[in-house]
Amino acid sequence: MTPSPTPLDALLRSGRPFALLARGGATVDVLTGDVVDVPLLADIPLIAEDGTPHEVLALVPYRQVVERGFVCHDDEAPLRCLVVDDHTEIDIADLLPALPVEPVDLREAGFDLSDEAYADIVRTVIADEIGRGEGANFVIRRDFTASVDTDPLTAGLTWFRALLEHERGAYWTFLVSTPGHLAVGASPEAHVSAQAGVVTMNPISGTFRHPAGGATAETLTEFLSSTKETEELFMVVDEELKMMSAVCSDGGRITGPHLKEMSRLTHTEYMLRGHSAMDPRDILRETMFAPTVTGSPMQNACTVIERHERAPRGYYSGVAALFTPAAGGGHDLDAPILIRTAYLVDGRLRVPVGATLVRHSDPDGEVGETHGKAAGVLGAIGAIPRDDAARQAALDEDAPVGPDARIALAEDPAIAELLAARNERLAPFWLNPQDGAADAADGPGAGLSALVVDAEDRFTTMLAHQLRHLGFAVTIAPWAEVTDAEVEAADLVVSGPGPGDPRDGESPRIARMREVVAARVAARTPLLAVCLSHQILADTLGIDLAPLASPHQGLQKRVDVFGTPASIGFYNTFTARVAPGTARLGATEISADADSGDVYAMRGPGYASVQGHLESILSRDGLETLDALVRHALTTAPRHED
Repeated sequence: MTPSPTPLDALLRSGRPFALLARGGATVDVLTGDVVDVPLLADIPLIAEDGTPHEVLALVPYRQVVERGFVCHDDEAPLRCLVVDDHTEIDIADLLPALPVEPVDLREAGFDLSDEAYADIVRTVIADEIGRGEGANFVIRRDFTASVDTDPLTAGLTWFRALLEHERGAYWTFLVSTPGHLAVGASPEAHVSAQAGVVTMNPISGTFRHPAGGATAETLTEFLSSTKETEELFMVVDEELKMMSAVCSDGGRITGPHLKEMSRLTHTEYMLRGHSAMDPRDILRETMFAPTVTGSPMQNACTVIERHERAPRGYYSGVAALFTPAAGGGHDLDAPILIRTAYLVDGRLRVPVGATLVRHSDPDGEVGETHGKAAGVLGAIGAIPRDDAARQAALDEDAPVGPDARIALAEDPAIAELLAARNERLAPFWLNPQDGAADAADGPGAGLSALVVDAEDRFTTMLAHQLRHLGFAVTIAPWAEVTDAEVEAADLVVSGPGPGDPRDGESPRIARMREVVAARVAARTPLLAVCLSHQILADTLGIDLAPLASPHQGLQKRVDVFGTPASIGFYNTFTARVAPGTARLGATEISADADSGDVYAMRGPGYASVQGHLESILSRDGLETLDALVRHALTTAPRHED
């Protein structure tokens, strides 16, 4: 008797490239089509020659960061587009019996870097990068690799079946088969989506590896109480808000935090939403790539990754971007991050995993995190033994653990209190809707222009959004492109933040920011200097600069700003410092720490400055402080007194 054909038989017989996508429902999307490799995001073929819109699934490699002018180890991984000519759905219940179940043996398995070598890299990044002001956090990866003798498609389908059966909580579970390359994974994180003009980003951070038997409220409480995990999440939310502010007219709003529970791991997450009329390919370009897998600030994170990772990333930390024709014209975008993914090329399996390094990081702990993440992928695909007790608990409706019981865990009083308490620290500006037009009309910048000079930290996009809220017409100019004429003409110049040592006499970027600050001070025209530029202003005024004993990266402090207490977020490794008790130097008023003399803010004729990031989600009093400093700069500048 001839066996009945399975839902995959025709697809596999065709030999065509295809993708299987499970996106949270009871069905799997089956996409087939032709593969086109293109050099740039703008070249993704969304429209056919006859004007018909295409559906396209694009695998975007990490190397595409070069489109933003960032550096990388270039492995020439292609920007691969599956141009879909057939899109069907199969019930998971019908698909599972058609998928293979034979074990896929791994040979020569292990990490490409030893635990000791990876721990050494962690120590170096903390000391030489975070410790010297190059950024707040960085993600450094290593790869678990193995040889696979099984036919690649059989192996991939076997792993995809295992993910469907055993993994819970994934945003996408997927298999993408194209010539010479197979990717299969369960990404927990939507990087960016755009539907009907609404852009959504989903920063996830902090990794809790479930103990044997699964997560409980008690074990989860310890994880949620961790300072490192909390600060790590806040920093990635700040970084993604920078991106949202660049692509969304309303800058983006925060909801959460929520628990993101998977079969072996739990994370914490926020949702960011805003409105944009941009082409989805441009949205994707402006949001390359998630800080959860790169670091902050983004441009310098790419430099640090190139400096410390030993090999190119391929598709790790890139995205799988599905562009779907929208009913009203244009395309919707759905793009998860390419993490928790196994790649099979030429008989070699590769599972890249990374750890987010912050000032509190423990090298041994970060080594353990990479083991946990690799085990999460390998266990989910069945390449290593699973925690059967945790899996059973996840499927038991009466058990208060695992993804099927996520609401029970999230609503546990202790867990709910810990989650809610996080927002008590955050800026209402980014949590609540704003009546932007009404507020701007009454702001200090109504009818005025502001030029924000970007020193390679896109906090400037958030700062620009707040300045617009205060009424300014805002332009952002990169430090290398801003002209002297632009600096002279603006009603207000905001000299922005950036990485690095403000004392570095060899840096063209530092030199140009010094010129911008000096020009406005000399002309006595309104200037606001932020973070790095605050330090440069202090140096211009003859105030000493010094490295902090411990970096203030992602640190919230309550400080005095000219007699007003303010809760401000700090991202600095260096500080301007005066003798304790100093309140004035010449024409400059000083707000400084009473014990250390670290300068938090300055103001003088036509200028004001602040060490913290008033635009950060950590700055509960950021907008009010920004308003006060801007008003001072505007009202004390001689040309505004005339």
